[in-house]
Amino acid sequence: MSGRRELFFPSGADQCHAWLYLPEGASEATPAPVLVMGHGLGAVKEMRLAAFAQRFQAEGYACLVFDYRHFGGSGGEPRELLSIPRQREDWRSAVAFARTLPEIDPMAVVVWGTSFGGGHAIVTAADDPAVAASIAQCPFTDGFASLRRIPPRAAARLTGAAVRDLIAAATGREPVRVEVAARPGEVGLMSAEDVSEGALKLLEASGMTEADYRSLVPARIGLAVPLARPGRRAKDLTQPALFCVCDRDTVAPAPATLRHAAKAPKGEVRRYDAGHFDIYVGDGFDAVIADQTAFLRKHVPSRLTARPHDAPEP
Repeated sequence: MSGRRELFFPSGADQCHAWLYLPEGASEATPAPVLVMGHGLGAVKEMRLAAFAQRFQAEGYACLVFDYRHFGGSGGEPRELLSIPRQREDWRSAVAFARTLPEIDPMAVVVWGTSFGGGHAIVTAADDPAVAASIAQCPFTDGFASLRRIPPRAAARLTGAAVRDLIAAATGREPVRVEVAARPGEVGLMSAEDVSEGALKLLEASGMTEADYRSLVPARIGLAVPLARPGRRAKDLTQPALFCVCDRDTVAPAPATLRHAAKAPKGEVRRYDAGHFDIYVGDGFDAVIADQTAFLRKHVPSRLTARPHDAPEP
């Protein structure tokens, strides 16, 4: 395989940092299908996205794995700012950039998002009928459903911090920050009982420590998340769409996702007896990557996975 390249692409007034994985043999003469891949709430691409991209690369797919503006290697101030409109613009910019790469088949772009990025992937594909397919992994689809999983006291503290952060932004002061994944007693965007342990396991599996990860984000996003319902756009998906749903998900509750996924005209659902963070590692990872590669082989085959035209159907 060809490893990966580091590059930047423009989005808004800044640049997004990305990794480009190319499969063996990808060239202008033999372009490859590509997965445009984005992470979840406050996460960076170093948090296990390489493990997914390498598996897709081995199947003959290119992958463009990017950080949102304000995060990781991407530009943007203030740092760690979570903005739904900006992140969706980053998705559109990433898809547009992927289509310009000479080794990429512009008619075979798949959007792949996990957690908060799963909701973005749904919206991106719904807005762009030229996208070949979408994969939404443990996707955030319904902000109200997620809010209901936060203890009322924790939700009230988050709301108070969000209001103070908006006032700070309006008066030119430093952001009021909260944790992405809160421990008991902390103010955070995700505060279910299993969140802190799950986030630590994800960092460990990524070869990272808490010191490596900037986990404090401006709190204003706490007012926007409950109002966001990207799952409502599932009905507008004209392409094949795979929804990978964790039945024990406390961050993106499965019942809401299943209701939305059922409205996707060409939707396929795979369910896992797993929590939100289990799907990134171990048996959960093996199960989901097998389902995702099978979906890709079926709907957007690569040179390695395409069957001969005269091959019988299985």
